[in-house]
Amino acid sequence: MDPKRLVDDVSRVWDEDLVGQLSSYVEIPAKSPAFDAAWAQTGLLDLVVQRAADWVIAQRVPGLTLEIVRLPGRTPVLFFEVPSTRPQGSGDPTVLMYGHLDKQPEFSGWRSGLGPWTPAYLDGLLYGRGSADDGYAVYASITALQALKRQGLSHPRIVGLIETSEESGSPDLLPTIHALGDRLGTVELVVCLDSGAGNYDQLWLTTSLRGMATGVLKVEILTEGVHSGDASGLVPSSFRILRHVLDRLEDSATGRLLPSQFYCEIPPTRVAQAGVTAALLGDLIYKRFPWAHHNCGGSDLVSLPTTTDPTEGLLRRTWMPALSVTGAEGFPALADAGNVLRPYTAFKLSLRLPPLVEAGQAVQDLKRLLEDNAPYQARVTFQIDGASSGWNAPETTPWFETALNAASLAQFGSPVGHIGQGGSIPLMAMLSEGFPAAQMMVCGVLGPQSNAHGPNEFLHVPYAKRLTAAVAQVIASMPA
Repeated sequence: MDPKRLVDDVSRVWDEDLVGQLSSYVEIPAKSPAFDAAWAQTGLLDLVVQRAADWVIAQRVPGLTLEIVRLPGRTPVLFFEVPSTRPQGSGDPTVLMYGHLDKQPEFSGWRSGLGPWTPAYLDGLLYGRGSADDGYAVYASITALQALKRQGLSHPRIVGLIETSEESGSPDLLPTIHALGDRLGTVELVVCLDSGAGNYDQLWLTTSLRGMATGVLKVEILTEGVHSGDASGLVPSSFRILRHVLDRLEDSATGRLLPSQFYCEIPPTRVAQAGVTAALLGDLIYKRFPWAHHNCGGSDLVSLPTTTDPTEGLLRRTWMPALSVTGAEGFPALADAGNVLRPYTAFKLSLRLPPLVEAGQAVQDLKRLLEDNAPYQARVTFQIDGASSGWNAPETTPWFETALNAASLAQFGSPVGHIGQGGSIPLMAMLSEGFPAAQMMVCGVLGPQSNAHGPNEFLHVPYAKRLTAAVAQVIASMPA
């Protein structure tokens, strides 16, 4: 293998083709089913899958077969298969390459000239929703495979699963896997390109992912709004009741979750890895976020994280539970907010769970905690939207660790880094259960400021090029 030729070939394809393909992809608001109930009618998920399929076929990969799996009532999944080029009888395993094409909604706050559906390629960064999370995955996967073939390098059997319900918790993926039956084969390496990076200077292996429980907490106290001057002080505020209910779950002063069942013991290996990564990244761990600035008494102040200790910061965002309010209902716009005591308040809650906490039980515990003994006999309901368990990576085998380091050194000049991620990829827990012996190359392009799900999401193209080459190198290093 010639690692330099590998990245040169990959870079050429990115410059001549992939940036354009992904720019066209950004323009399509192919929102996940959780954010577009009419996805089947709008046809945008089908559109991005068909475009990706057409591109894959146009690459003319020798032996490749492709199918778009469309189960009744389910989102489409792109499945491809490439046979092994190694000698017959070598006991060759299967590599599964995974990504998704569905997107998060628009969100607000995009910089002037940028937008969720307006691709912009500036200084090596491709801005737009889904560019980094993770529409590039299918294109990078095939590009990595083609780079191996250009050098005449053999590779194991490869299958690909590109889904369109990941941002909704992957509810349609497991039925599709069941429908495919034994066509996946015996998977011994999973390449998942839907994760993050601690910086853009080396290959990063994701070691854990948090789970998630989501739902809508609603407090109703009246059947209609009433004059606040007439009722306030006698009629309790639905917002105050909701705050009181949330106090059962979270210490508002610190953000610490109170119920013990939402915690797990952190494996010593992960604590040690967090220490090594913290020493490498330092204050970049928290400085990479877009903190608000403000002036107070002539001093320019910057908002602060919950901790400035790098190791503690890593563990809090990867192995600790945390609550976020991601949406609200029952509030008029500020311009329309008259003196009215509102009849109800509703919050969309997102509870991130440690990797080893079982999400199904946790979301039921959450529902009981929030609904029991409602203050003032108000109607308090928690409507569960979904729950997905987290994931802790299996121990890396010697060949895999060696291959990762070699690829990182060859493509980046630095050894591989290990980092936990605070987000969720529901598929990983499924695959670890179904293929317990498989090694998991969970990596991605979501590095500092890439801001998936939020405004100004971007794909760091120079990093994506080297990541694509590194993936190719690891696949070629896989033993029979």
